[in-house]
Parts: sequence; C-alpha cells; structure tokens
Amino acid sequence: MSRVLVVRLDSDGDVLLAGPAVRAVAAGADEVIAVVGPRGRQAAGLLPGVDAVAVWRCAWVDAEPPPVTREDTAALVDALAALHADEAVVLTSFHQSPLPTALVLRLAGVPRITAASVDYPGSLLDVRLRPGDPALDATVDLPDDLPEAERALEIAERAGYPLPSGDDGRLAVTVDADARRDAADVLAAHDVTGDYVVLHPGASVPARAWSPHRAAEGVAALAEAGHRVVVTGAPGEVALTAEVAGRAGVDLGGRTRFGALAAVLAGARAVVVGNTGPAHLAAAVGVPVVSLFAPVVPPERWAPHGVRRILLGDQGAPCRGTRARNCPVPGHPCLDTVRGVDVVDAVARLINGE
Repeated sequence: MSRVLVVRLDSDGDVLLAGPAVRAVAAGADEVIAVVGPRGRQAAGLLPGVDAVAVWRCAWVDAEPPPVTREDTAALVDALAALHADEAVVLTSFHQSPLPTALVLRLAGVPRITAASVDYPGSLLDVRLRPGDPALDATVDLPDDLPEAERALEIAERAGYPLPSGDDGRLAVTVDADARRDAADVLAAHDVTGDYVVLHPGASVPARAWSPHRAAEGVAALAEAGHRVVVTGAPGEVALTAEVAGRAGVDLGGRTRFGALAAVLAGARAVVVGNTGPAHLAAAVGVPVVSLFAPVVPPERWAPHGVRRILLGDQGAPCRGTRARNCPVPGHPCLDTVRGVDVVDAVARLINGE
C-alpha cells in the first residue's frame, strides 16, 4: 500500500489550485494525505482524492510565521514520521524554495521526495524539476509563467503521477449534502430564490481587495441593473459585508462555512471577487468569475483557472509584480479605477456567454 503526502503549505486558494495535482497523485496511490497550513485546511477538506489532512504551520511559508525552535521542529518531525509516508510531492510557487520542507521530510524518514527547485538540492530531493525562463536557460523544464494549477500538475507528473484519462485538469471540490443544505437554508432565510450574482469584497491580502466604497458601488450598480446581489464574507468580515451590501444587497457575511460558501457560489450566475481564495472556489464549482485582479502577482499564474473569466484592474499599475500585501500606491489605483458600471458590463458579458 502506497501512502503519499501532497504538501502545499499556503492558503485556501493555493490549496484549491493544487487540486488537479492531488487527483493525479490519488489516481496512482493507495492513500493521499494533504499536508497544508492552517490557512489551507478548509480547502483541503473539500478536495477530491484527499484521504486525510495534516496541518503544518510552516515558518518559511506562513504569512505570519512562527519562530523556528528545536523543540517545535523535533515535534514536527515526529508527527510527520508517524504518518509513515512512502513518498512526498512538494508543491511550491515560483518564489518559494522547497528545500527547508524537504529537509524536515527527510528527517521524518520520507524516502522519496519530488519538488521544483532553483537551488541545488543535494540529497534532499529524489526528483527535481528546474524552474526558470526557457528563453534564458535551455535546461529549464518548468517555465515560471505556467498557471499555478498547471505548475503543480507538472510536478506531480514528474513524480510519476499523470492525470488519469478523462480528467480535464480543472479545479474541483466536493460539496456534501450538509453544506448544500446549509447554503439553501441561509439563502431561503434571506428570501433569495432564483437567479443571483455574488460579490465577495474581502481578500486575505489587503492589496488585492477592491476598496469598500467601490464594492458598495458595485452592489448598487448590479442591483440597479436588475440583479439580485448576494454579498459573502468570512466571520471576520461581517462589518465589511454589511457596509458593502447596504440596502441593495443581501448580506451573508459570516453566515457560511467554507463548504456552504462553495454551494452558494455554485448557485450564482457569476461571481465578482478579488484575487483571493473564493475566486478559486468559484472556479472549482464552475461559475464564471469577474476577477478584480490587482497585479501585485502575475495574472498568468494566479487568475481563476479553467472557467470563463474577465479580469478587471490596471495590469500595468506601478504595483505590478511587487507581491505587496498592502497597496504601495496612494489611492489603490490598480483596482479603484474600476467602477460599478464596469462590473455590470462584465457580469452581463459572462452571463451572455461572451
């Protein structure tokens, strides 16, 4: 019996983008354990092919990293060793090194490790992919401009786990009956029946969010255009969703767990959202996305994958490629130049199949 760890230690959106790679590994392994950060636990629980989830708050990946101590590292090594894994497939983005993770996995006794690494891995990796720019280096076998989901699939395939026949490689989640019932109940409680559009104003990274006053303008414009607008958000975003929904929208902030949010998104005609986890959750349930995309990260890697989408926002703004978590430009011009009428037009185009 083969037990494989698929390691992706970032947030929910990153874990959702790893979903096709997880399915590829699951097709060739007897058991898959998703090793994720605490910010990715919700998404991991929805991925087809995951048999169990292990949580690791990784000091070189987490946005608010814990200190590295000998005691914590020893406990982590023991916890990973207790999984008795035969192999690990380590999924990282182009800006992350897998080598500290591989070292911990080696100390935990994992005998075979695959990852993409710019740096020489020595004995830390058994299978190494070389990322970079093929135009500059002929030895590159993992171009840096691949969409994140395709990058993860390339790593899984090099480990020996191609997508099975009939799998289209799109994002996917499993939404159980409880989540669907919770979504139906909360929508019914707010008298939402028939067609609706979702606007999700929050983002895990502030620089990637439309400003609240612009999001409120978007809700009002969509409502004026005849749409029923549902505003969603996490429990920590209830003040934001109340402000954005106003009197024109239906405020569901804090009222849906992650699985129920997936079900709410699945029932929408379109979703308006920044570059954050729910954008990828919308893609995973197959709903067209109006992506309010701040160019602090490249859209070719991080835009919603595998669904019809329209990107709004100035992709040539001064913040382009900075990876900034807080907008470095006064007035947040990359997104706040987007107006409510622009969102109304984009939603209409998606609904009409353009």
